[in-house]
Amino acid sequence: MTTTPELLPIATSRRSWAFLRSELQGRRGLGAITLLISAVAAAMSLVPVYVFGVLVDRVTAGAPTSTIVSVVAIITVAAVVGGVFTAWSSYMISKLGEGILASLRERVLGRALHLPVGTLERVGKGDLLSRVGDDVAVMAKSIGEVIPNIVSALLLVTLSVVAMLSLDWRLGLAGMVAIPMYVLALRWYLPRSAPLYAAERVAMGERSQALISSMQGARTVRAYQLEESHLGEIDKASGKARDIGIDVFRLFTRFGSRSNRAECVGLSVILAAGFLFIQDDHVTVGQVTAAALLFHRLFNPIGMLMFSFDDVQSAGASLARLVGVMDIPDQRPRGTGAVPVDATLEVTGLRHSYDGGHEVLHGIDLTVRTGETVALVGSTGAGKSTIAAIAAGSIDATDGQVRIGGASLDDLGTDGLRRHIAIVSQEVHVFSGTLAEDLLLAAPDATRADIDAALMTVGAGAWVDALADGVDTHVGEGGHELTSAQSQQLALARLVLADPSVAVLDEATAEAGSAGARNLEAAAQAATRGRSTLVVAHRLTQAAAADRVVVLEHGRILEQGGHDELVAANGRYAELWAAWEGAAPPPVHGK
Repeated sequence: MTTTPELLPIATSRRSWAFLRSELQGRRGLGAITLLISAVAAAMSLVPVYVFGVLVDRVTAGAPTSTIVSVVAIITVAAVVGGVFTAWSSYMISKLGEGILASLRERVLGRALHLPVGTLERVGKGDLLSRVGDDVAVMAKSIGEVIPNIVSALLLVTLSVVAMLSLDWRLGLAGMVAIPMYVLALRWYLPRSAPLYAAERVAMGERSQALISSMQGARTVRAYQLEESHLGEIDKASGKARDIGIDVFRLFTRFGSRSNRAECVGLSVILAAGFLFIQDDHVTVGQVTAAALLFHRLFNPIGMLMFSFDDVQSAGASLARLVGVMDIPDQRPRGTGAVPVDATLEVTGLRHSYDGGHEVLHGIDLTVRTGETVALVGSTGAGKSTIAAIAAGSIDATDGQVRIGGASLDDLGTDGLRRHIAIVSQEVHVFSGTLAEDLLLAAPDATRADIDAALMTVGAGAWVDALADGVDTHVGEGGHELTSAQSQQLALARLVLADPSVAVLDEATAEAGSAGARNLEAAAQAATRGRSTLVVAHRLTQAAAADRVVVLEHGRILEQGGHDELVAANGRYAELWAAWEGAAPPPVHGK
């Protein structure tokens, strides 16, 4: 049975509008100036039509041909002023919108970077990446292209209606006959399109999740010959997004036909009413001409408004998804300012379940004394990495307590937690930039001497000095490619610079070969010397070097003690050690 993957929350329409209002209220001055400039630009575009109506009446009355000169002059001035103010208006609208988008992007990205690891593991990365990628792109397009056109169209429609009423209130009312038809078209379209656009954005997130999970697990997929299964999932997700897109387009074309019907009725009513009013001498030919031209000119802005709802709905769905990420509550308290009395790591009564049902940890009690190194060993699924992640504050336990020097992780808060404990796992990311900049992420105030000392501590000084630009060598995407062992040494050097009192190593040497592993184990010992250290042992040589070994099985502690003590006890650890010694490969050079 296939289950629908859990997605990150999506904000309600009310909450999305509340966000926009708060952002606009913070930019009242800029918004007022932008609206004024846009109104002038819209007014200038109506001047030629109004003047043309006056020209018709004057020609009808036998005015001299020189009248045309003044009309042309007015139209020219209006065109120039209108052009300048239109460009200025677009710039101001973009400036206002980009400011709001920048605020939204920063807040969403800031929240995304602080999401609990458990949340990301539960929902997957595809949904989040589609939001900070696809949804931000949709919002950027709307702010750069759609919103300026909508503001201009709204002002033009409003001023055109005012101009028609100023010509003659009866002509204005005749033109307004089409408004109920536009409203009915929107009332028909909006309730049907909003759910489709929201579903489309969700389907795109599911498609991204299917693609990313398959790409990240490409080796496993090939190893187990699961290509067809994963291609089927991707095809299903893509097909769902495609089908929704077709439904959206079909609905939009029907909406367009209703808009065209309103235009036809509105112009017909103005011309018919104008003909009757002229015959009764209520209006002039020029007034009817100007009213008809004004209404005809409304085709584009009204069409823009009506058809922009397509983009508005899509942008609204994207905004709701982005605000939904921004509003995810911070699950870790700010802390009480507690200060650990020492570097003792205590885990008491630890229980955890990833699915809310099946427990993977069953009442774990564990203490790592100040300066002590404790290794966790056990078969796959024993709960080693779960204990490490909870102890480091990466995920929250279902039940139980974690304390450092008597202070709980909640009392320490996020900032205190990062000052006192750090985790290094086998998944190490090398950020794009210089090697020095990558290291400074752990300690922004570190000096070049501090960086050199950290690299020497983990045994990376020689190969870093051999690089073309040393610590100034560009690494990461588009830069010098580091080996797995070098990347891991870089992570350990970050640990040295961060200088926490407690270190957690979750299979931090697993990505290296046999010879590389020995070097990394030495680097890890050097990086954690003097710190309270919890090690998830990928190799039992790490356990043998630890002060104490804790053996886990099915989420419970089977035995614990020193390496020699446990080997002599002939228990589970002795079995693991015998198997390790029998399977340990001979020394090799390189990876």
